[in-house]
Amino acid sequence: MRRLALLALPGLAAYVACQAGRDTQPVTTTTTTVSSGAGGAGGGTGGAVTSTGGSGFGGFFGAGGYSDAGLDPDAACATATEVAPVTLLPVDIIWMVDNSASMIPAIAEVTAGLNDFAALIGSSNLDYRVVMLSLRSATSPVVIGGSNRYPVCIPPPLAGDSACGDGPRFFQSSIDLRSTQPLEQFLGTLAQTPGYQPGDSRGGDPWAQFLRPEATKTIVIVTDDNARMSKSQFETFPGGQNPWNSTTLPPGILDPSWNGLFAHYIFSGIYGYGSDVDPAVKCTYPDQTQPPASGVTYTDLVLGTGGVRAKLCDGAAAWGPFFDAVAQAVVATAQLTCSLDIPVPQGDPIDYNLINVILTGGANDVYLPKVADASGCAPDGGWYYDDPQAPTQVVLCPESCELANSLVGPNKPGNIQVQFGCQSILK
Repeated sequence: MRRLALLALPGLAAYVACQAGRDTQPVTTTTTTVSSGAGGAGGGTGGAVTSTGGSGFGGFFGAGGYSDAGLDPDAACATATEVAPVTLLPVDIIWMVDNSASMIPAIAEVTAGLNDFAALIGSSNLDYRVVMLSLRSATSPVVIGGSNRYPVCIPPPLAGDSACGDGPRFFQSSIDLRSTQPLEQFLGTLAQTPGYQPGDSRGGDPWAQFLRPEATKTIVIVTDDNARMSKSQFETFPGGQNPWNSTTLPPGILDPSWNGLFAHYIFSGIYGYGSDVDPAVKCTYPDQTQPPASGVTYTDLVLGTGGVRAKLCDGAAAWGPFFDAVAQAVVATAQLTCSLDIPVPQGDPIDYNLINVILTGGANDVYLPKVADASGCAPDGGWYYDDPQAPTQVVLCPESCELANSLVGPNKPGNIQVQFGCQSILK
């Protein structure tokens, strides 16, 4: 089986099957260089951070196109092979930081490290935004309801000014994040439901407008307690009265009403877990004390979405590796855009009836069939032109886009080729 050389950022390929009756001619293969859109995201994770990995797409081959059996990429009709440039979609990273007194050391670490974290994401050429859900103030503590609360104030350059103001890539909703209610406050302030609006004790400024529909979402929790809300409720709550009080919550983040805003989200956290085997075990601080809870809900979320985590009890030593691991996970899970510019080969003008699309990087190369338009997409995938009369892009059907994202991208083996000169494989 023939393979193209791997690129710094692999791509998706368009393959042209042989046109019947075409004269035999020599094959010239050229490969365009695709610049890396997401290089390494910093140092190793060390021993303090656990990466849970993500789910694969095993068994998809054959459903998303044709295997390479019986098709010869070097057939005489092929005139050139190019690599289609691929683009990674933006990433939105949402941090939730508990404002309890017991979180003072963690708040200091977030304040000191978030700029370096953002720079690490930026060094991978990703279009990123950071949202902070936590009480904001340049002075600490802040007295709320007769109790001291400890805010987060991110300095420039991520923040817009020295008073922890918003910046071009940073937005903070000042929410007094309570130790057992972060997931409720996430949902409530996202939708601005009753009880979670500015001026409400659990509320904060609107922040949904800062999220981009196409961006991959990463959610990060920093706490020493456990959420009252379960993973299932956070994702699929039907909406209505909060089960624990009189406030109102919107549907969970995976409810269809959000139109896929949190599809493929990753949840990571630094919290009070103490065992990789038993989620009920709490970690232990150097002084032999323990946090209030092990964070069972957060373990469910991290493991269920392929996120990374670190033990809060490890103190300052945990934070550098944790920031690095979250950044690496953000880069690794960034999704590809499914509209790909058609590369221009050297030589004769393009005949758009003589183009096909291949996904490489799996057990077999997958040759995607061409369909007329988006309405022709089906569970077995395919591709179509953005404009059949004057094509500039190949658009992957959703199923084929899903497959491409499992094969193509940072630290993934696949690429995207374009081969010209043979009749398109039609569905």
